[in-house]
Amino acid sequence: MPKPGTAYPCIGITTYLETARWGVWHRPAALIPENYVAAVFRAGGVPVLLPQIPDGAEAALSTVDGLIIAGGADLSPHSYGALAHHTVAGTRPERDDWEFRLLKAALARDLPVLGVCRGAQVLNVALGGTLHQHLPEITGTTDHQPEPGAFGRVPVTAAPGSRTELVLGERTEVSCHHHQAIDELGADLRVTARAADGTVEAVELPDHRFALGVQWHPEEDPADDRLLRALITATRPGGDR
Repeated sequence: MPKPGTAYPCIGITTYLETARWGVWHRPAALIPENYVAAVFRAGGVPVLLPQIPDGAEAALSTVDGLIIAGGADLSPHSYGALAHHTVAGTRPERDDWEFRLLKAALARDLPVLGVCRGAQVLNVALGGTLHQHLPEITGTTDHQPEPGAFGRVPVTAAPGSRTELVLGERTEVSCHHHQAIDELGADLRVTARAADGTVEAVELPDHRFALGVQWHPEEDPADDRLLRALITATRPGGDR
């Protein structure tokens, strides 16, 4: 947690644009689950919510030192040239487009980036990769998404020498809630963690300061802020070393 009187980095978090209800209002809102906000602050950063801004990617990034592409609904399969599987739901093409532009601008700046769940898929698709649209058809289980609104605990193994292994060690257990996963890998990405069933659980761009996508939800584990702390460390001079 940040210490009073010290400077600490601003971490942008992409938001959902959804119809929400509060008080007497029921209208569109830019929102994010509070766990993201709490996790960033706990790890030593100031959370900054980034709503969808037409043609505003560069302006949004000018306010932050690092970026989290948050989880959320399925990506539109049209974004990677596929027809939709019958299980695909809740797609938000406008959000897809916004996050692709935001991510590409962040990578061009070598800004530290962490993709969470859907965010890992955004990283892959933005770089030309594709997705498995319904993971149970590949694995034969629902371990990665036991039921709507429930997280599965999934052991993952990190690739030797990867940033993922450096931060989390060779093996760790993570909180997952996804029925899709990375299929064909995007340009220059490296798979850096897998579940026991072979599902890709983490990818990274080795030549960037910090560009890591994880298929799980690190913000759901308040006792383990290692990934968030690593992102924040990478925003500081020499922090990627």
